[in-house]
Amino acid sequence: MAPTYNIAMVSDFFFPQPGGVESHIYQLSTKLMDRGHKVIIITHAYKGRTGVRYLTNGLKVYHVPFFVIYRSTTFPTVFSFFPLFRNIVLRERIDIVHGHASLSSLCHEAILHARTMGLRTVFTDHSLFGFADAASIFANKLLKFTLSDVDHVICVSHTCKENTVLRASLDPLMVSVIPNAVVAENFKPPSNPSEVSGGGGPGPGSHSFSQPAPPARQLGPHETITIVVISRLFYNKGTDLLTAAVPRILENHPNTRFVIAGSGPKSIDLEQMIEQNVLQDRVEMLGPIRHEEVRDVMVRGHIYLHPSLTEAFGTVIVEAASCGLYVVCTQVGGIPEVLPSHMTVFAKPEEDDLVAATGKAIAALRANKVRTELFHEQVKSMYSWTNVALRTERVYNGISGAISEAEFYGYDAANAASWSATRGRSGVQSFALIDRLKRYYGCGIWAGKLFCLCVIVDYLIFLFLELWFPRDKIDICPDWPRKTVSERKEPGVR
Repeated sequence: MAPTYNIAMVSDFFFPQPGGVESHIYQLSTKLMDRGHKVIIITHAYKGRTGVRYLTNGLKVYHVPFFVIYRSTTFPTVFSFFPLFRNIVLRERIDIVHGHASLSSLCHEAILHARTMGLRTVFTDHSLFGFADAASIFANKLLKFTLSDVDHVICVSHTCKENTVLRASLDPLMVSVIPNAVVAENFKPPSNPSEVSGGGGPGPGSHSFSQPAPPARQLGPHETITIVVISRLFYNKGTDLLTAAVPRILENHPNTRFVIAGSGPKSIDLEQMIEQNVLQDRVEMLGPIRHEEVRDVMVRGHIYLHPSLTEAFGTVIVEAASCGLYVVCTQVGGIPEVLPSHMTVFAKPEEDDLVAATGKAIAALRANKVRTELFHEQVKSMYSWTNVALRTERVYNGISGAISEAEFYGYDAANAASWSATRGRSGVQSFALIDRLKRYYGCGIWAGKLFCLCVIVDYLIFLFLELWFPRDKIDICPDWPRKTVSERKEPGVR
């Protein structure tokens, strides 16, 4: 029987805030619970949401009351989180701490404290960062600190893996690529024409490969084509690019309109562009929307435009394709890995190229060259959260020793000696303080010494907590009933 684990997912980014990382954590946690594991979430408090909350399937969320600074990230305190974190981990009998997102302070602190407590740790990176500007250098040094003493790293795309390996000076064998996924049933194409803004012809319906494909949807030469954009309105999401491109696209293609959903500091630029060009009747600004409303917005359109300047994966474009939208996106980061070429039109992250690519997509739809009504079933067969959970479970088995080192890391006998000499027991790193200090000391002439000091202080705090707040004084939380072996067996998964 496969082992089960008590897992703590830790990140600053979680519901009720919408986003790709938030959705990833929730969906992965739910599927791991279906596999028989116990999962809790540790995140910061939101307005009206503090303390312990229970979500679907018995998923428990700890909203810790820490001060939030920029973009829902808590103020980094390094050590003050430790007493509360230790209490939660011991109450829930956690075996593995799984942190998410490079810019999450809670994630980095939790991994440091977990290693001090002798727990296995995993980190998932969802973002791409540069190497030249001051903010990226600081973020990369912070990542180097955290990943110097982590058991395994997961990235959501191969481009993200390459970026993370370079930023944190990791051995590539320590990094696995496990993509995001979508719940295809939540992103079905419109089943009737009234769902699509612009009307004109029967809407595509969902189908299976065992059934005949639905008829191709014919677009008339004068039918209005709706272009949908759903994004956080920040610089890195390409909002400046979008602001410059929208008037030109609408000028070049009279029978088109935009529906834009999202919020952020760049929303004022979009509103000013609409005012200056008198586009109120052709550009609809919806403001922030909830994740469960995304599908209802997407099915109003024919094309999804994604002008991001940097992206590790881009879950939203998979959701758009699942809804039957033709995707126009910038060719940056891990985006080219996400969807097959017949679903997308790629553009350079430049205004002229984005306008040209959008025009190409509009022309292809008007000429009925793209079978968007087939996209949903194709996406459904490509992406599954059950598959993501199985692959993540294999990572847990690898770092806990449930599967052999050679099987997990995929090296042969010839490489075993050099690998073990470098890592000791690969991926199952020593918790001894002296071994941890050796790993941190190599992080830089000055940074290495600072990192070692942080680890020593963290270890002293741990000894103090063990002495003054002994473990036998902490109540153990009763667990929800877990899935049985028969229930864990999912159809279509070998």
